[in-house]
Amino acid sequence: MEKENKTNVNENTVKSDETVSNTNEIIGKKAFKEKLAKKNEEIEQLKQEVEKWKNDYYRAYADTQNLRNSLQKDYSNALRYRSEGFLEKLLPVIDSFNLALQTKPKDQAMLNYLTGFEYIYKNMMQALESEGVNEIKPNIGDKFDSNIMNAIDTVESDGEENRVMQVYCVAVKLHDRIIRHANVVVSKKPLPKENKENISEEKPQA
Repeated sequence: MEKENKTNVNENTVKSDETVSNTNEIIGKKAFKEKLAKKNEEIEQLKQEVEKWKNDYYRAYADTQNLRNSLQKDYSNALRYRSEGFLEKLLPVIDSFNLALQTKPKDQAMLNYLTGFEYIYKNMMQALESEGVNEIKPNIGDKFDSNIMNAIDTVESDGEENRVMQVYCVAVKLHDRIIRHANVVVSKKPLPKENKENISEEKPQA
C-alpha cells in the first residue's frame, strides 16, 4: 500500500514537472515571438528611415547638379555674350559706315575716301565676326520677318503686302542672339479711292 502511494506521488510529481516544463516552453516561445516581432518592427522602421535618407540624398544630389548646371550655363553665357554691351555702343558706328557706303560720289577724291572707308569697315566687320557678330541685311522686296525686323512705317504698294520697301538700319546678331532688329518700311495695299476721298474731306483746312 505504502509502495503504491509512493508510486502515485512520483507519477504526480513527474506530471507536475512536465506541466511546468510545457508551461515554461509555451511562455518562452511566446516571449521569443514577441521579441522577434519587436525586432522585425525595428528592422522595418530602420528600412523606412534608410529609404527616407536615401531619397533625401538623391533629391539633394539632383538639386546640387541642377544648380551646378545652371551656374555653368550662366557662366558660359556670360563668356559667350560678354561683348554685348560693347557691341551696343558700337552700333552707331556700324550705322554710320553703312550710311556712308550707300552713297556713290562722282568726285574722284571722294571715291578714294569711300574706298578707304570700305577697307576699314571690312576689317572691322571681320574682327567682329571672329567674336560671333554678324550683320543681317534685309533686301528690298524681302518678306517682312518679325524675328529680325521692326516695321517703323508702311507705304502703299500695288505689289504684295508686308514686303520690305526701305531699310533704315541692318539687324545685328551676336552668336544666336539678336542684339538689334533691322528697322524697315513695309508695303501695304492701297486704300480704295472712296476711302482716300473721305480721308481728304476729313482733313481740317488750313
